[in-house]
Amino acid sequence: MPEVGVDDPTFERFAEQRLPALYRYAMVLTQNRHDAEDLVQEALTRTGLRWKAIRRKDDPEGYVRTAMVRIMANRWRRPKREVSVPDPPEPATQDAGLERLLDDGLRARIAELPPRMRAVLVLRYVEERGDEEIARLLGCSRGTVKSQASRGLARLREAVKTEEIEHG
Repeated sequence: MPEVGVDDPTFERFAEQRLPALYRYAMVLTQNRHDAEDLVQEALTRTGLRWKAIRRKDDPEGYVRTAMVRIMANRWRRPKREVSVPDPPEPATQDAGLERLLDDGLRARIAELPPRMRAVLVLRYVEERGDEEIARLLGCSRGTVKSQASRGLARLREAVKTEEIEHG
């Protein structure tokens, strides 16, 4: 965990306990292991800097997830300026739950969805969050969550159906 000037052991415990789930969420948002790791690190750094205020709230993890969505929204809006290198400087994080998600081909279909639709589906079906909580995390209405989930599932069903037709 990076140094963020937090001397509160509750932040370290929170980060250690929730890191796998936060990483899976970031992975679905970014579709790239290294970007996911960067996203989690940036969101946790921001959280660590405000931990004293955040820990008193009901849902510190919700704060981190909201920060992740907002960081991603800002990244989507600005042009990409980084350069990829052939070899990562450190090994990627391993997560059996994430590997199952990636292995079944769902990742490619999810990657084609718009970012908010992707976030709604991940929060609902991977993280098992309710519509009201998703709406709060994403800063939208409950109706938007329901419509995004419905449209996202319809697109995924259509993609699976098309793939089945093409491959016999």
